[in-house]
Amino acid sequence: MVGWDAGGWPSPSSASSIAMLRALTPITVTLACSAMLAPVAAATELSDEQRLSRWAYAFRPSPIYRDHLSSAPTAGTLRFFTEDGFPEVYLALTSYTDEDAREWIKIRIPRRPNGRTGWVPRDALSAFTVNRQHLTISRKTFRATLRDRGTVVWRARIGVGAPGTPTPAGHFYVREKFRFRDTPVYGRHAIGTSAYAPTLSDWPGGGIIGIHGTNQPELIPGRPSHGCIRVRNPDVQRLWNRIKIGTPIEIR
Repeated sequence: MVGWDAGGWPSPSSASSIAMLRALTPITVTLACSAMLAPVAAATELSDEQRLSRWAYAFRPSPIYRDHLSSAPTAGTLRFFTEDGFPEVYLALTSYTDEDAREWIKIRIPRRPNGRTGWVPRDALSAFTVNRQHLTISRKTFRATLRDRGTVVWRARIGVGAPGTPTPAGHFYVREKFRFRDTPVYGRHAIGTSAYAPTLSDWPGGGIIGIHGTNQPELIPGRPSHGCIRVRNPDVQRLWNRIKIGTPIEIR
């Protein structure tokens, strides 16, 4: 056995013991260093969908996986454009770095059914854009409120979907912004969201839940639509001027 003196050093009790200690030391140091350098899986929140959110465009074609594994089942594919021809936007929720040091991003998927999320490799997305806004829409009180860094910057009465064509609840975000010369149904401003109606909506082609003006302001507040959010024309113009692409939307 190796003896130890009062100072913590091995005592020279035997040459063989000293030789064994010297032989073991490099192995011990190597194992310790390997443990310190080994990648450790870690997750980081990218968006709280209240005061700080991040979004990106698709940078290259990629499957959207149901988990942060390239062997996981897929839930779709990244696309470059919305149904209306605008660059598609993806709200980034979480970053996950696996044991192989590969970074994955959890995103909201702007497609039916509502509420789906998935994972893509980080290099499949563009650089992130930071957004500090948050829009809440109440189907009960017929009110919409936009906050920027927690401060209310816009508020208005609204119209929502009729009982047979309801506006869906959930967490969504702004994907596109339109400005028209003058369209009677929408007024001059409209905002496309990542929400989809269960059946149809007022949006061209049906399906997408939009926030837009109206030629029937007397029906606001109320439930006059096929699922879209109707706002009086002066109010939606003010919202259009303030709200940013990628802004999280909570429909209650």
